[in-house]
Amino acid sequence: MTGFAALLAAAEEIEGGFVFDITEDWLQGRTAYGGLTSALSLAAAQRVDPGLPPLRSGQFAMIAPLAGRVEARARIVRKGRNATWVAAELSGEKGVGFTASFVFMRRIESAADIAGYSMPERVTPPAEARPVPMEQAPAFLRENFDARFALPKSALGEADLCWWVRLKEREGFDPALEAVLVGDALPTAVLPLVNFKVPISSMHWHVNMLEPAPTTEDGWWLLRSTSEFARGGGASEHILQWNALGVPVIAGMQSVAVFG
Repeated sequence: MTGFAALLAAAEEIEGGFVFDITEDWLQGRTAYGGLTSALSLAAAQRVDPGLPPLRSGQFAMIAPLAGRVEARARIVRKGRNATWVAAELSGEKGVGFTASFVFMRRIESAADIAGYSMPERVTPPAEARPVPMEQAPAFLRENFDARFALPKSALGEADLCWWVRLKEREGFDPALEAVLVGDALPTAVLPLVNFKVPISSMHWHVNMLEPAPTTEDGWWLLRSTSEFARGGGASEHILQWNALGVPVIAGMQSVAVFG
């Protein structure tokens, strides 16, 4: 098993980025887990300028399967007084398989102050929550994460999943990288409504970082994925993430292809 920190440490420097190996324990079907490729693209973006402010938002496009030897490159698109835009891409032997666009922005004073995204009620604490069965889970989840059911079925909607998730190896890298790495760990919310063998693929994922340096207790993050619309081979999903104390850290949205 190759933890994320070890994968980064073993990466080889190349012009504009680094090259690394995506091992089988990070796969989701025939491609790398989306949270992994998102975090790796963020790691490449962070290297373009050591003085970047905190991550404010990221947009990720899962274009083609990526596994084995992969190159990550990033470049600054624009650097302003308060914000910097960085583009990143991951390429395998068949070309570009993943692209990302990031905004890094320093904290500034603002008249707007809205504290939304409250943690769901009736959440079971991680120590008391029932483990998610891993026998048929994809390799990345089974090998790299612990997961537990956070809400009873009676508190969930039709296409609605809510789990506690944590990395088995979570030392040695940036808090924003950890939050992004964990943030895509849930199955798509519509999966329980279709045959579990139906092919499903993430297309786009957008995240807004609500905390500049997210932290949590004992590694646990609460994730909730809900879908209010699924039709014609696609589903639109909202993904929210809190730390163990109920502080919201990521608000996101995902476009999913459902091939059946």
